[in-house]
Amino acid sequence: MAMIRRSSSAKWQPFLQLLPGNPRPVPTCLSRSTAGARCIAGSAGSPTAAGADDDQALDLKGVETTSNGEHRWKYYRGIPDRRQELPTYVRDLGKSVLADPLVNKGTAFLWSERERFHLRGLLPARMVTMEEQTEKVLGEFREGAWDKAARDPNDEMVSAGLTPDNIRKWEYLKGIQAQNETLFFRVLMDNFAEMASVVYTPTVGWACLNYSRMFRVARGMYFSSRDRGHMTSIAYNWPSHEVDAIVVTDGSRILGLGDLGMNGMGISIGKLDLYVAAAGFHPARVLPCVIDVGTNNEKLRKDKSYLGLNQARLEGDEYLQIVDEFVAAIKARWPKALIQFEDFRTEYASKLLERYRYDHLCFNDDIQGTAATALAGIYAGLSAMDRPYSDIRDLRFVVCGAGSAGMGVVHWLSKAMEKHGATPEEAAGNFWVLDADGLITEGRNASIEKATRRFARPAGDGTLEDGADVETVVKKVRPEVLLGLSGAGRIWSPQTIEALAEGTERPLIFPMSNPSHKSECSAEDAAKYAQGRGIFASGSPFEDASFEGKVLPSNQSNNLYVFPGLALGAKLCQATVVTDGMIMAASEALAGSNKAEDLAVGRIYPGLSDVRSISVSVAAAVMRQAHSEGVATHEKAIAAIERDLRSFGDDDGGPQTALDHFVANEMYFPVYTPLAYVPRGVLE
Repeated sequence: MAMIRRSSSAKWQPFLQLLPGNPRPVPTCLSRSTAGARCIAGSAGSPTAAGADDDQALDLKGVETTSNGEHRWKYYRGIPDRRQELPTYVRDLGKSVLADPLVNKGTAFLWSERERFHLRGLLPARMVTMEEQTEKVLGEFREGAWDKAARDPNDEMVSAGLTPDNIRKWEYLKGIQAQNETLFFRVLMDNFAEMASVVYTPTVGWACLNYSRMFRVARGMYFSSRDRGHMTSIAYNWPSHEVDAIVVTDGSRILGLGDLGMNGMGISIGKLDLYVAAAGFHPARVLPCVIDVGTNNEKLRKDKSYLGLNQARLEGDEYLQIVDEFVAAIKARWPKALIQFEDFRTEYASKLLERYRYDHLCFNDDIQGTAATALAGIYAGLSAMDRPYSDIRDLRFVVCGAGSAGMGVVHWLSKAMEKHGATPEEAAGNFWVLDADGLITEGRNASIEKATRRFARPAGDGTLEDGADVETVVKKVRPEVLLGLSGAGRIWSPQTIEALAEGTERPLIFPMSNPSHKSECSAEDAAKYAQGRGIFASGSPFEDASFEGKVLPSNQSNNLYVFPGLALGAKLCQATVVTDGMIMAASEALAGSNKAEDLAVGRIYPGLSDVRSISVSVAAAVMRQAHSEGVATHEKAIAAIERDLRSFGDDDGGPQTALDHFVANEMYFPVYTPLAYVPRGVLE
């Protein structure tokens, strides 16, 4: 038998030497008949090409490597080799191709194939070879995610207290979701309090860090700077004509983990899982998105498994033009969809919100959702002390963190003070804001961000110098509230917490940074050094603490209390924009969801087991406010709102109003429904 010439790829030699001299195969045809069956044509016994005798067919140059690293069989005198893999005829486009295990190549689809099969936007931007995919599979096979994390002494999530059990549960639930979304959401909804920390914080942080490494099934849409000029057409690659809510990130500031680039898609997916489970959005009508403009994370760019663009982040006008095109594409494809901006870095978060909020139905959860949740906690804390909400205008706040989330909270608390009678100047005077360089005063001049300038302390007043540390500020100011949104870890010393407790009978201690190891203090420290008198609320979950035998609740100031209900209310009444009044209404509705017996023991956020009822209350309050401001447009929702107004006036009337029933009845509930076969082209 004629010998096959040696290939340049040594690892293929054993395989090449074992290849039989089988005749050339006929192309495979993968199609779907009206009965939905797959037809596979072709036979190993089909005749060889005309004019190609056995010697010619066997006298080959073996395997070549293409410019993008793929191994391909070569052709001989224009005749395909009998071992050449001939085209597979595919009669589907878009997500149907990715759902077919016989034709799906995952991230190995060539750019031209992505274009031809309407796959652009449905996969991460980076193309990989089968060899790279194989290497990743073997890596996961031989060493699991937890083993890899445990070997790294600097692993972020191990430091945060993540356990192998968290990862096991996440992987199992995501496996269920990939097979049966109805079952997944039923289990999540019925066991929300137990599973929220697995599908969202803190485990979602690990999922983002490992997103490329764990990539299995393509979910959502991936827009990149490489798609400029094509985003509207790419949006039509998504098969659903009806999308109610979109969560989008550029991956630039994921939780407290920093720039994760395309891996930030994990946060968009996690948020929308909560939209469905907590607020009853239909899973077929939500869309997670990421805008990949590169990453400045050098470690990530050197990671062979990373699936995002291997380039530095775009900045300035070029970056804004990319986001502009994304928003325009989304609104062209789904004019009524709500857009939630998630985990954009400080330099752009506020700028993008102001750029779009007056023309599009959108909000930024880091700025507005965090602020609304924090205000609800402050209101509930006042209620726990038998004080009215209006007393917020007299509280003094020391705030660590001047980023988008920190300043969003400060601005929102200031608005609440103004609502209760404080002047803008009086409200601003109640805040002492610190960044990485310490207390911010007017002495910094132009270096102060515009959003922060209003809250800078007067320079040279003889009390506190620019850059004063948090302990010094707390001892001097004696605030009632200590807020942390710095992401800097344990920066509140025992002396700081003791000084806080010395200045007020019931201090409010809110270390809101995520994940847990980025929190400014722990629940145990707050209980110990405030001598059991404080009310504690953190961004990530902590176990309840105790002091001298008394159990102190570890409240979680989690945005999931607000953003699902806020989005649901805006969607149900088809609001044209999300106003400050609607967000303020969400804060008050959440604060009012607490039970008197819980407030008495310092529990200032309701239990997550009843999260859907909370979302109903928040959504209803948002809809009432939208109607009062004239931005609600849905006729049925407006009719339900007006029935409530006729029955209860401005009072929300308690939990059994017509509007509450309207909201609850519109929520998706995961049950199996009858299936009806409809041929292709019908009802499409």
